[in-house]
Amino acid sequence: MHTEEQTARRDFLTTMGAISAGAVLGVVGPAAGHSPGPKEPEGGGDDAVPRRTLGRTGVKVSALGVGGHHLGDVETVDKAIQFVHEAIDAGLNFFDNCWEYYDGRSEDWLGRAPKGKRDKVFLMTKVCTHGRGADLAMKMLEESLRRLQTDHLDLWQVHGVSFDNDPELAYAKGGVLEALDRAKKQGKARFVGFTGHKSPAVHLRMIKLGYPFDTVHMPLNPFDAGFNSFENQVLPELGKRGIAALGMKSMGGTAAAVKKALFKPEEMLRYAMSLPVAVTIAGMESLDVLRQNLKVARGFKPLTEGEMQALRDRAAPLASDGRFEVYKLSLKFDNPQARIPHDFPLDPEIKEVKEMFRRAEGGSPSKK
Repeated sequence: MHTEEQTARRDFLTTMGAISAGAVLGVVGPAAGHSPGPKEPEGGGDDAVPRRTLGRTGVKVSALGVGGHHLGDVETVDKAIQFVHEAIDAGLNFFDNCWEYYDGRSEDWLGRAPKGKRDKVFLMTKVCTHGRGADLAMKMLEESLRRLQTDHLDLWQVHGVSFDNDPELAYAKGGVLEALDRAKKQGKARFVGFTGHKSPAVHLRMIKLGYPFDTVHMPLNPFDAGFNSFENQVLPELGKRGIAALGMKSMGGTAAAVKKALFKPEEMLRYAMSLPVAVTIAGMESLDVLRQNLKVARGFKPLTEGEMQALRDRAAPLASDGRFEVYKLSLKFDNPQARIPHDFPLDPEIKEVKEMFRRAEGGSPSKK
């Protein structure tokens, strides 16, 4: 027996599957002054990584994207460059990053990699004002462009919209949304969006206040379907508005369910990629992980609704208290840089907080 909610979800996924295939409402062209986006990969074929339409932008992006935070985990810059080149050659064109990842190291390393391949890359990074204003955002944008060695971003997103007052701060006069408009007007960002992993209600508030975001970035995995769910609450709203959904945390952030042998990694990735998203952004810190994920992505065919429901049903008994999605609940998974501007207390056990304390005391920064 299917509940009314499950039936509604099935109908929604069927409709959005058509949208993901390209029937997107209100498709518009690329921003003025820029190329029409990354080139289609040569060759293609049944075993290629599929390209999907990025919402109403009309741009095609790879169904699997490369997470920027994990790029900073790669052992050396040379290995990071090798990683990026192999990902591009394999047909991945969506590259995620963020101004604050590893104090800029992730952006810097990514910026060194695509020389001669920029036209094959859809480049996204995030701005980290965390409630502060447009002027700071524009300074961060200039730093990101310098590190990434480019004159424009394909997508610029507001990072970590998490707390109840974040939407009002973003929409306030002089807030970060004014920076998004400036960046587009100056030709420094083709498209704009926002991210967050904590609260579907905050995402909905950001969307319904009316700014014309091109993308919204959120955690999507089998556990999310049964707990404080972005899949159930946010995805339908994006579908109505033609906004591209970007998925993250397909393994639940820490891959705890995989480590406990509750799910196989390919099951969780397949689930996330089968949702009506433009791209699933995966953290991949090694060529081995990249190649493992490529086995899923090449020639990808979405799971059936029955297969999707079976994975939700397996996750459901352990989903309702958030134990496998602690980023929705725990202070330990709040970015310290997001809490500081709000004057929220910090967890002193968080590695990044320890690093800040070490610096404040005059100590040498650690390597990671």
